[in-house]
Amino acid sequence: MTYQESFLRFMVDCGVLTFGSFTLKSGRQAPYFINAGNYHNGAQLMQLGRYYAACIEENHVPVETLFGPAYKGIPLAAAAAIALADQYKKTVDFCFDRKEVKDHGEGGMFVGKQLKDGEKVVIIEDVMTSGKAMSEVYPKLTGAAKVDITGMVIMVDRMERALEGTKSAVQAVYEKYHVPVYSIVTMDDIIQAIQNDVIPGREHLDAMLAYREKYGVSV
Repeated sequence: MTYQESFLRFMVDCGVLTFGSFTLKSGRQAPYFINAGNYHNGAQLMQLGRYYAACIEENHVPVETLFGPAYKGIPLAAAAAIALADQYKKTVDFCFDRKEVKDHGEGGMFVGKQLKDGEKVVIIEDVMTSGKAMSEVYPKLTGAAKVDITGMVIMVDRMERALEGTKSAVQAVYEKYHVPVYSIVTMDDIIQAIQNDVIPGREHLDAMLAYREKYGVSV
């Protein structure tokens, strides 16, 4: 079993990946839903960090510091940094931002590693729907130092068009910021896992294929 297949089973077991009929923020009716908020214990977070680390390693993403955008990205970046040290013997720094600049104590926008010019930074996020997260964190990171953002790692690439245009959020982010986005799995991986009985959901397969056909982008 590949780590992608293992991750899909993990998501289903944790109740993070579910099937049915869901109204998304975009207004679209989707046959599947991803709720990263259902990761809620230490064992799950430890395993999740290993999947992020595996994705970074498989794609040979250069990294010196992992950045977790507040708030959801904070534990994800910490877990991935721990997994890189534990599984791959790679010590990387991590940091996260505050929602508001602290004007007392140590002050500043960032907690953890203080960024330096030329530092190779990888952003750790849960999912990407519109690319809004990148538009928020990119100026923060580049404003702190002349960092080299070598990638963004997310759990799932939904592989669907944004509300405007013909590109997906992942494609649009690369076009605008020249930052490659790596996902642990894609919607195509989910469909294939259902077809191969890696995860349950055959009764939703037709709806998944129809949704991919209607809203999907080519890669």
